[in-house]
Amino acid sequence: MKTIKHLFFCLSFILFTNTYSQDILPVKGLCIAAPHRDHVNEFVRFIDNELGPGGINTLILRIDFNYAYKSRPELRGDNPLTQTDIRKLVDVCKKHQINLIPQINLLGHQSWAEKTNKLLEVYPEFDETPNIKVPKTYEWPNADGLYCKSYCPLHPEVHKVVFALVDEIIEAFEASSFHAGMDEVFYLAHPDCKRCSGKDPAKLFADEVNKISNYLSHKNIRLWIWGDRLIDGKTTGIGMWEASMNNTARAVDLIDTSVMICDWHYEKALPTATLFAMKGFDVLTCPWRNPEVTRKQVEMTYLLRENSNGIMKDHYQGILQTIWSSAKNFMEEYYDKKSHRKKQGQAASFTSMISAIKKHEAK
Repeated sequence: MKTIKHLFFCLSFILFTNTYSQDILPVKGLCIAAPHRDHVNEFVRFIDNELGPGGINTLILRIDFNYAYKSRPELRGDNPLTQTDIRKLVDVCKKHQINLIPQINLLGHQSWAEKTNKLLEVYPEFDETPNIKVPKTYEWPNADGLYCKSYCPLHPEVHKVVFALVDEIIEAFEASSFHAGMDEVFYLAHPDCKRCSGKDPAKLFADEVNKISNYLSHKNIRLWIWGDRLIDGKTTGIGMWEASMNNTARAVDLIDTSVMICDWHYEKALPTATLFAMKGFDVLTCPWRNPEVTRKQVEMTYLLRENSNGIMKDHYQGILQTIWSSAKNFMEEYYDKKSHRKKQGQAASFTSMISAIKKHEAK
């Protein structure tokens, strides 16, 4: 009789603890532009005082050409970060057990507004759309429909150049993951490109993702990308920004499922993370500047994990807050109490994310 009571007690305890145990998200992240050299020390203090204590365990820094590359010095931006600057960031992230991930935009985002970025400025032969000029003044849409340029993924020299940057920045960051961007690629298989014209955009996109992923995997580095090009914008009704209207969506069935997908939606808490999880990808839900949408995205992530089996649950990896201003401007907004009273904007969204996560983890 005592044995039966003891067994009943053990089963009840297991059921109770499973029902009320905390669900800790594997990834609680922030993605932001790397600080300007003049603001590195300030950003280190921000990590030390805010991100670490706030529970952030993943930090993606958008580097692009903001580093004093030795392998390709011609691709250095103005007053770039040095190895010493990066060392400060690496050390403070190690202190707080924050996974520090560098990002360089590959394939797309090789220009922005009226500015051609460094890669195509130095190597114009890599341009997917050589006959389309970046406008002198920015307006969208431009007469030719240009948003931002891409490099040609089939150019025989392009990967030798961009992989040199990737190798160097991974080493400087001591990184175990690398973010390649790859969002908003509107120009692929373009008629202007003698190599890509007429080819299947989905296969071109998938081949580029797989080429980067395979290159990194040999170094035990995991590839992260944004997920918008892998969602069918017409079928879902999401449209051309947060999804694809240029026939790249089928690439979701062609790319390596080891790739981490960062699924960004900024106006609504769209449940597209399920698409990626059901395809076998790990996925992060990514908010921006609407605190209420952010809160719903956090709630949705916990609901998806709660209502999934073990395999699916593990694919819903967590939340990644995106910041699209400079690090300096974000820190100013974060510490400005007036901006929080407005209850809108990036800083308010970020604090909403942290609050919603802590609420769940306290249950």
